[in-house]
Amino acid sequence: MKFFQRPGRVITEQSLTYSFTRRALILGGAQASVAALLVGRMAWLAIAQRDKYDRLAESNRVQSQIIPPRRGWIVDRNGKPIAVNKTSFRVDLIPDRLQDPDSAIDELRHLLDLSRDDVDRIKTALDKSPGYQPVPVIEGLDYERFAAVSLRQSDLPGVAPTSGFTRSYPAGAAVGHLCGYVGPASAEDYQKTHDPLLVTPGFKLGKEGLEKVMEPWLRGRAGAKRTEVTAHGRLVQELTTRPEQMGHTLRLTIDAELQEFASRRIGTNSGSLAVVDCDTGGLLAMCSMPSYDPNVFTAGISQGEWAMLSANDHLPLMNKTLLGLYPPGSTVKPMNALALLRWGVGAEETVNCPGFYRVGNALFHCWRHGGHGPINMHRAIQQSCDVYFYAMARRIGIDKLAAMAGTLGLGEKFDLPATMQRYGTYPNSAWKERRYKKAWTTADTMNASIGQGYVLTNPLQLAVMAARIASGRILQPRLIVNKRYGPQGGSLNIPSSDLEVVHRGMRDVINTGGAGTAGSSRLPVPGVEMAGKTGSAQVRRISMADRRAGRAQALGTAGLWRLRDHGHFVGFAPAEQPKYAIGVTLEHAGHGAAAAQVARDVMTFLFAPDRAMSNLVALEKGWGGDIETRMAADVQRWKDAQLGAADATAAPSDAETDTPGGERPD
Repeated sequence: MKFFQRPGRVITEQSLTYSFTRRALILGGAQASVAALLVGRMAWLAIAQRDKYDRLAESNRVQSQIIPPRRGWIVDRNGKPIAVNKTSFRVDLIPDRLQDPDSAIDELRHLLDLSRDDVDRIKTALDKSPGYQPVPVIEGLDYERFAAVSLRQSDLPGVAPTSGFTRSYPAGAAVGHLCGYVGPASAEDYQKTHDPLLVTPGFKLGKEGLEKVMEPWLRGRAGAKRTEVTAHGRLVQELTTRPEQMGHTLRLTIDAELQEFASRRIGTNSGSLAVVDCDTGGLLAMCSMPSYDPNVFTAGISQGEWAMLSANDHLPLMNKTLLGLYPPGSTVKPMNALALLRWGVGAEETVNCPGFYRVGNALFHCWRHGGHGPINMHRAIQQSCDVYFYAMARRIGIDKLAAMAGTLGLGEKFDLPATMQRYGTYPNSAWKERRYKKAWTTADTMNASIGQGYVLTNPLQLAVMAARIASGRILQPRLIVNKRYGPQGGSLNIPSSDLEVVHRGMRDVINTGGAGTAGSSRLPVPGVEMAGKTGSAQVRRISMADRRAGRAQALGTAGLWRLRDHGHFVGFAPAEQPKYAIGVTLEHAGHGAAAAQVARDVMTFLFAPDRAMSNLVALEKGWGGDIETRMAADVQRWKDAQLGAADATAAPSDAETDTPGGERPD
C-alpha cells in the first residue's frame, strides 16, 4: 500500500473517501433546497395567487368599463322637477392615450364645428390635466355629429365618444344659486380618494349649491360593463353588466313655480328675496339675481362667458340671499318696537319729531326733512319716523335692542344645506369693545336704531325676522322635506298685545291710502291685505349740509348706480292670519318702495297667480324679454365688445399708416 504525504499532513484513501462524501452531501442539500423553493413558488402561484392571475389573464381579453350613475332628481314640494337627467352624447379626450393632441383637436374642430374659445379651453385643460383625467370636448351633441366621431374613432386614439346622462335644469338661471351646478372632478378631488369613478368620462359631481352639499345623497352607485375584445381592442361580445343605481331624490320645500316667478320678477335689478311658510318655516322661494344658467356650466362654460360673468358688477356668481350683507335700514323698526314694548315703553307715548334729533353737538336727521310732529309707536312704524326710534332707542339702550334682534334671527346662522353663509352683525356694547377696543356711544345707538352703522344682515335673515314677527314663533328656515329636523322653535314669549301693535303698524304701512311708506305695494287681491315695512340703506356719506338742505333723499336715489341706496322690504300676508312671510333686497334700487312692489307681485302670485303673471309679462316687454332672452342678449353684447376691442388692437396706428406720396392723412 502506498501512502501519499503532503508536508505536515498524511492523506489516505479513507480520508479522500470522507472528503468526497461530505461535498456530495452539501451539493445535494443545496440542490434540494433550490428544488423546494421552486416547488413552493409554483404552489404559491398556482394555488394561493390563482385568482389574481386569472384576473390578469382575463384582462388580456376582457375590458371592464365603469358606468357613471345617474344623479338623483331634485324636485319641489309638489314633486315638480327642478334638476333632472337627460340622455346626452358627449366627446372626451383621454390625455394618456393621445398620440398627437394637436392633430386630434384639429380633426375634432372640423367634425364638431368647435369655436376658437372651445379649442383654447380644450388645450388649456389638456395642459393642466393629469394623464388619467378625461378632458371634456363637447356635451349635448346631436346624434349626427356623435356618429361622425364614432366612425373615426379607430383613427383618433385618445378620443372617447360616449352616450350617457347629463344634468338638466328646466328653469335655468332661476334656480342657479339654489341648485348650484355639476362639473368634472378636479385632480384634487381624485387625489383625495383615488376613486376611478371620478375620472370616468361623463361622470360629474356637485360643484356648488345643493348639488355640492348633497353630493352623497344625490350621487348614486356606479355600475360596470364587461366586454370581450380582440388583441387589437375590437369588440367581440358583451359579457355581463352590473347596472348603476340612481341617486336618491331630493325633495325641497321650494315651490318651483313661485321660485321661477320671483326670479323673473326681480327683473333687471341686482337683488334677492326669500319667501317663508309661516306654519312650517319651509322656504318656498330663495332667489338671487342676476344669476348664471347651471345648464351652461354642466355643458362646460367657455372662457369668454366666465370672464363676462366675473366682470359683471351685479355679481351673478354670488348667492346674495346667503352671502350678501347690507345695512337693513328701517326694516328693523318693527323689531325695535317689540323691544321698546318689552322694556316698558308704552305704545301711546309720543315723541315730537321736528325733522332732527340732537345728541350733544350732533344732529341726527329724520328722512322727512320737515319732521312728523308729535308721533306715537303706531304712526312711527307706519310713517317710518327716524326721530321716534332715535329717542326711544336711546332710552332703553343698545343691549336691549340687540337681545330682541337675536331673538328674531338677525346675526343668526341657520341649519341649511349651503356651502357658505355670511351671517352679519347686530352689535351690542360688548361687541364693539371686543372688536374695536372702544366703548359704545350714543351715536352708535342712533345709527343702529334705524338699521345703519355697524348693523349688517343678509336677505334671508330679514325674511326670517318677518316670519317670526308674523307667527310669534321662533321659526327655523327649512329647505329639504325628506330630512329629519328637530322640532320647530317655540314661542317668542312676546305678549300677543305687543305683536298686535306691531302688526297693525305694518298693515298700515301699506293699506292706508298713501299715509304709509309703501302704499303702492297694496295687494290687488280682494280680501287679502299684506303687512310690511320698507327700508332704505345708504351706501354713500351724505354731509350735514346736504341733510339740512333736504338733498339726502335725492342723493340716495339718483346718480351712479353703485352710490344709490339699497332698497329693502319685509312683510307677511294675509295681515290678519299670516301664512307667508317675505324679505326682499334690491341693491342700489334707491328706495324700499321698489322692493315693496316686487314683494307685492310675489305675494299676489301666491293668491292670484294668473293676475300676477299677466303683470309680469307686461313688465318683461319693457325689460327686453324674459331671463333667458336678456342673458342671451348680454352674451352677444359681450362678444361684440370683445370683437371690437380685438379689432381696435389689431388696427394700425396713424404713425404706422402709409398714404400715397408718403404723406399722413389729416
